[in-house]
Amino acid sequence: MILRMSSMFLRTLRDDPVDAEVPSHRLLVRAGYIRRAAPGGYTWLPLGLRTLNRVETIIREEMDAIGAQEVHFPAMLPREPYEVTGRWTDYGPNLFRLQDRRGVDYLLGPTHEEMFTLLVKDLYSSYKDLPLWLYQIQTKFRDEARPRAGLLRGREFLMKDSYSFDIDDEGLQRSYDAHRSAYLRTFERLGLPFAVVSAMSGAMGGSASEEFLFPCESGEDTFVSCTKCDYAANTEAVRVGEPTKIDFANISTAVVHDTPATPTIATLVDLFNSRADLKRNDRAWHAGDTLKNVIVNLSYPDGRIEPLAVGVPGDRDVDLKRLEAQVAPAEIVDFTEEDFAKNKNLIKGYIGPQSLGEKNASSIRYLLDRSIAIGSAWITGANAPGRHVANLVHGRDFTADGVVDAADVRDGDACPKCGSKLHIRRGIEIGHVFQLGRKYAQSLGLTVLDQNGKSQVVTMGSYGIGVSRAVAAIAEANHDEIGLKWPTAVAPADVHIVIAGKPGDETADAGEKLAAELHDQHLTVILDDRKGVSPGVRFKDAELIGIPRIVIAGRGVATGVVEVRNRRAGTSNEIALKDAAKHIVAMPAD
Repeated sequence: MILRMSSMFLRTLRDDPVDAEVPSHRLLVRAGYIRRAAPGGYTWLPLGLRTLNRVETIIREEMDAIGAQEVHFPAMLPREPYEVTGRWTDYGPNLFRLQDRRGVDYLLGPTHEEMFTLLVKDLYSSYKDLPLWLYQIQTKFRDEARPRAGLLRGREFLMKDSYSFDIDDEGLQRSYDAHRSAYLRTFERLGLPFAVVSAMSGAMGGSASEEFLFPCESGEDTFVSCTKCDYAANTEAVRVGEPTKIDFANISTAVVHDTPATPTIATLVDLFNSRADLKRNDRAWHAGDTLKNVIVNLSYPDGRIEPLAVGVPGDRDVDLKRLEAQVAPAEIVDFTEEDFAKNKNLIKGYIGPQSLGEKNASSIRYLLDRSIAIGSAWITGANAPGRHVANLVHGRDFTADGVVDAADVRDGDACPKCGSKLHIRRGIEIGHVFQLGRKYAQSLGLTVLDQNGKSQVVTMGSYGIGVSRAVAAIAEANHDEIGLKWPTAVAPADVHIVIAGKPGDETADAGEKLAAELHDQHLTVILDDRKGVSPGVRFKDAELIGIPRIVIAGRGVATGVVEVRNRRAGTSNEIALKDAAKHIVAMPAD
C-alpha cells in the first residue's frame, strides 16, 4: 500500500498542544495521530488508527493462540446486573449513567464482568462446557475527575478484556497462568519494556492480582522491586510482616509534658532534644520515635461520610493512595476545619490515640500502621493544646480498632520477602490480571452441574489490556527530542519515502519507482509527494511521524543513490537506487 501525503488526511504541528503534559500526548498530536475531541476523549486520525489497529492485531493473535474466543458487547448496558453486584453504587461518580426516553436506567460500560457472566449463564450449564475463555476489544467509559496526559488517562478508551470460566480453583490457576504467559508475549511483541508486580484488586474484587507496568517517570503508578530477589509490587500492595511484640515490662509509666508551640513533628523533636528534662541518654530523639495520628474522611458511593484516624510513625506520611486501595469502594476526602470544629475533643496538632477508637470518646475508628509493634513506646499528642505524652505504649496505654498498611513506602525499605533493600520506580499500567473467584458468578447465579450432578458456582478470572493506552505507552518508550520512533511491529507504515527534489525532476520519478517496488514486496509506504513543501519541512515531518525506515530521494539520485535512514538506530547509509528495495526489505525489524 502506498499512502500519499499529498492526499492523506494529515496535518503536522510545529508547536506543542497547550495541555500536553507528557511526551506521548505532545508527539501524537503534533505528528497527526490523534486530535482532542473533548476532555478525556480523542479522535483517531488515519495514521493513529493504523497504529491502533496493529496493536489490536498483536493482542488478538496472542489471545487466539491460547484458545480464547472473541465476542463483542454493547457499550451501553442495563443497570440491573450492576445493581445486583453492587457496582452501580460502588463505582460512584466514575460511572456514566443515562436514561432512555422511558426513564429506564443504563450505564456506559466501565468494564464488563457482569455481562460476560450473564452470557455464559444463558448458554452453558455443565462442567463439560468448561474451561471457557472469552474476550472482547471494546470502548470503555469512566468519568475521570481529572482526565490528563492524553491517551494515558481518558474518559473514553479502548480496552481488551477477557474472562475465564472454570469449575474449580485449579482450573482458574491454569487459566490465569495461560493469560499471564500470553501477556508476556504480547508486550514483548509490542516492544514495551515492562515489570510484572503484585497489585490490589480494588473494585474488581477477587484474590490474586498482578499489574503489567511500563517503567516510566511520567507514570501515575509507583512500584517497588527488590534489589536481590524477584519481589515486585505496586506500592499500594506492599505488605510488611507482623512486627515482633516488645516486652514493655520495664518501660516506665506514660508522662504528659507541656510542649508549647509544637504542632508539627519537627518542632516536637526539636523540643525534646533541647530540654534537659526530656533528652535521652543514649541518643537524640528523632521523628521515628513519635506517633503521628492523621484524620481523614471516607466518602462512600451511597453518600455516607465516615471519619477515620490512622496512626503512623512520625518519620512517615500516610500514603493516601495506598490507604484508599484498602478502604475501597470508599474514597478519601479531607477532614476539614469544619469537621474539627464539630469534634471538640480533637485538638489539631496534638491528637493522641487515647481519645481515638470506636470505644473511646471520639467514636472515630482508629487504625494503626502494621509496622507499629505491640509493646512499642511513643511520643504522641495528649489531646490538649501544647501537650504531648511520652512512653505511651501500644497494648498497655492504648489500642486500635485494627491494623492497616498505610505508611508511605520508601526507597531502601526492607523487602518483605528477603529483607534486602527495595527500589522505588514509577510506571504506567498497561495490563492487569485478576483471579476474580466466585464473586460475580455467585451474585448473578452462574452455576453448572459437576460430574456428580451437583450444582457448582463457576470460578472466574479477568484479564485486561489498555489498547489505546498501550499506543501512548509505546510512544513514551520510543521517541527522542525531534519525534516518534515506532517499533516496526506497530508503526503505521514500513517505510517513509521523502522526495527531496523539485517537482517534476528525477527525484520524483525515483521516489515513485521505489515506492512501487516496495509495494510489490508487500510493504506499506508513506510517500511524501507534496508540492509546495520544502525539503526541510519534509525531513522534519518524517522524523516527527517516526516510521522506522526513512528513504531520502534527493541530490544523490543524480548519481544513482538514495539515503536510507534507520530512525530507531539513528544510522544512515547511501544505497544504490537499483538495490534500495532489496536493502530496505532486508533491514532488521528494529
